[in-house]
Formats: sequence, C-alpha cells, structure tokens
Amino acid sequence: MACSSATEATAQAGAPPHRRAPAAAWRRWRGWPWVRRIAIAAFLGVVVVLLANQARAIAWGDVLAAMRAYPWQVLALAAGFAALSHLLYATFDLIGRHYTGHALRAGPVMAITFVSYAFNLNMGTLVGAVGMRARLYARLGLDAPVIARIVGSSMLTNWLGYCLLAGLAFLLWPLAMPEDWHLGRIAQRVLGAALVAVAVAYLLACAFSPRREWRVRGHEIALPSLRVALVQLALSCANWSAMGAAMAVLLQGAVPYPMALGVLLIGAVAGLLSRVPAGLGVLEAVFVALLAPPLTQAGIIAAVLCYRAMYYWLPLGVAALLYLGMEANARRLAVAAPR
Repeated sequence: MACSSATEATAQAGAPPHRRAPAAAWRRWRGWPWVRRIAIAAFLGVVVVLLANQARAIAWGDVLAAMRAYPWQVLALAAGFAALSHLLYATFDLIGRHYTGHALRAGPVMAITFVSYAFNLNMGTLVGAVGMRARLYARLGLDAPVIARIVGSSMLTNWLGYCLLAGLAFLLWPLAMPEDWHLGRIAQRVLGAALVAVAVAYLLACAFSPRREWRVRGHEIALPSLRVALVQLALSCANWSAMGAAMAVLLQGAVPYPMALGVLLIGAVAGLLSRVPAGLGVLEAVFVALLAPPLTQAGIIAAVLCYRAMYYWLPLGVAALLYLGMEANARRLAVAAPR
C-alpha cells in the first residue's frame, strides 16, 4: 500500500497541472462519504416524491376492481410460473458449487439462493445477493473468497440469459417507445445485436480462450467449460422466460408474449438503475408507458401488483421464515455437509 501511494504521488508530481487538479478533486470527493450519502438520499427522495405524485393520479378503485375480477385459474397459472422462476433461480448457486468445489449439499445451497434472491428483489443487491449469501454461507463454513466466487458466478448466470433474451426481443420484436425515450426501432435493434454479441462472446471465450484464469484485486477468476456456460445460459433464459410468462398470463393475452417479456426486461433494468427498493413504482410506470394505450392504466397496474404479490412479497415472507430456520440450524447444516 505504501509503495502504491508513493507511485501515485510520483505520477501526480510529474503530471501536468490540468491533470493533477481533477485527480486531487476526485480524492477529496471520495474522502467525503457523507456528501455521497446525502446526494443518494436526495435522489431517492426526489424519486419517492415523483412516484407519490404519480400514485395520486391513479384511479385506485378501478385498479382494485380489476384485481378482484381475475379468475382464480389465471392467478394460479401465474403463481405457478412465478414459483417455477424462483425454483430455476435457486439452481444458480449449484453452478457456483460446481465452480468452486465446496462441499455443502444441494438442498442448503438452493435454500440460500432462494432466500438471497427474495431479499434481493425486495431490498436490493447489497442486502440480498451479497449480504444474505455472505451471512449464510459463512455460517455454514465457507470462506470469503469462495463466497465471492459463488456470488459472481450467480450474477453472471442471471445477466447472461438476460443479454440473450433482451437482445433477441429488441432485434425481432422492437417496441413502440414513447417519443421522449429517444429509443427508436433502429436503436433497439442495434442494442439488441450488442446484447446478443455479449452472450455469444462469453460462450466463445469459454470454448476457445487459451487463457482460463485471471486475478483481479486478489480474486481468482476462471472461465468455465463450454458445457457449464451453456447450462448457465439455459437456466437463466428459462428463468427470465418464466418471469415473462407470469406477466403475460396476468395481462390475459392482451399483448403477445414477446411484448410482455420485452417490457418486463426493460422494467427490470429500470428498477435496478432507479435504486428504489424492489423498483417500487418503476416497473408499473414502465408497463404503463409502453402498453397504455391500448390497455387501460388500471388494468396494467392491477396486473403488475398481482405480479409483485406473487413474485416479490409472498416469496419474501417464505424466505424470511426459511432464513430464521437456517440461522437456528446453521451448525447442524454445516456439520451435515460432506467433507
């Protein structure tokens, strides 16, 4: 660390003044964490105010009437697709288990993945994808480098399928975007081609790259085999497809499945970028912006709220109970792991 600091100081001393000033300013900014926290809190406050204003313009009586009008068969089918998606996602850490070679059994691994995913959906990546995994895996005896590789493998699996499906959706079924979004059909197809290229490039690297391992900030990153990469892609695509199917069922055939999937994929990223917990209000706004008209605003919001109940809130309740059980039985689960 001292050597690194000395090198940076030497480089700054020899740099032109116009380069030294921005670097010094950046270090001062990084040294003021409270400023960044205030900026983030202010941004979230603005988002909350905007969402509250939007919520006041919604005819909630019509939304509740649309939710009550759902046939139970539709709700059951959508819930089935939501459960299938969670089951598929729970297998992602099994790839990490194969990747790292740790000795925990498949059952606890899938339980940890489910719990972390449910908390991730509702409370964000740091709490769910990272925090819950780190807590539970550490309680079962895994060390930090192994946990980091599991988390990285799971995230890569998730977004690999996203890239392929979103790319194909933009290429083959571009959406009619609002004018102020400045994303026409040609731009969507270019973006779609780039996303597909990312997924294909990963597969090609796994198949043909002569170099298989790298070290980044002390962490070892290794390319899996092509077979493992194809499993990652298949599971992730199936997961996102099941999510889209749940949403399409709740829209009751009002839009084609590729359109429902495409809007959901856009909404997922919009919610992530907004930094609002669970993307609350953001997913609804994306669906309304892209599907109303011809669909009514009340009908769309009713569908998204039913989707939230099935995919976000109900799994969170189950995950909370499962988490408490795993905390209480962590020693037994760790001892039961084969060595």
